[in-house]
Amino acid sequence: MKVFILYAHPEPDASFQAALHRKGVETLKAQGHEVVVSDLYKMGFNPVASAADFSIRRFPDRLQYDREQKFAVDNDALPEDIKAELKKLFWCDLFIVQFPLYWFSTPAILKGWFDRVFVNSIVYGAGKRYETGGLKGRKAMVVTSCGAYPEMFEPDGVMGDINVALWHLHNGTLFYTGFEVLPPFVAYSPVFLGQETCDKYLDDYSTLLKNIDSTEPMKFHPLTDFGPDFKLKSGVTPSSAGHRR
Repeated sequence: MKVFILYAHPEPDASFQAALHRKGVETLKAQGHEVVVSDLYKMGFNPVASAADFSIRRFPDRLQYDREQKFAVDNDALPEDIKAELKKLFWCDLFIVQFPLYWFSTPAILKGWFDRVFVNSIVYGAGKRYETGGLKGRKAMVVTSCGAYPEMFEPDGVMGDINVALWHLHNGTLFYTGFEVLPPFVAYSPVFLGQETCDKYLDDYSTLLKNIDSTEPMKFHPLTDFGPDFKLKSGVTPSSAGHRR
């Protein structure tokens, strides 16, 4: 299997996330998988979507970023850094997005990667969304850590259900662009729970990756579950974290 790991953590070596990343790469390679990594902080990846991304413009008087993306695709004018990331993305069978949870979301550098690399008309748009997304046929998984204890991210916890917290990424980014989304791997409060707990997280992550081929994807509603009013059809029972009657 071809695995692309998108990794974002500002501490390159002495962090739990760095150890988790090393464990992941080591385990996957030991299982015979091919692995490529984009370490965004190490790369100095530019996260700012701007007019500088376009050497030619369709609308020079007002920046419409998504429409300029499409124009750049049509004219083979995407920036080289975006082309390089797209090549990795379309190469892979499994896309792992690894980051520490910041304010219920991703670090800014990772959000900027999605803004620039998930290009209109290739990844989404032009009829590509959800089950028809440009990245269909691939799997994706979020790997994250946070300062909260596990109980805090349960459905009745103070932070709410972790799958609701990650909904914007699971459904709004990954499933929207065609991925089958696997359940996230979350390391809760590794800094506060001690080395023994950190070691267990590393072992659990390794075990998960060894069995990744048999991991069932999460449930999300395809477009066919919705009517012309853009709402779930009357006979469809809500079965994802973000939908309810």
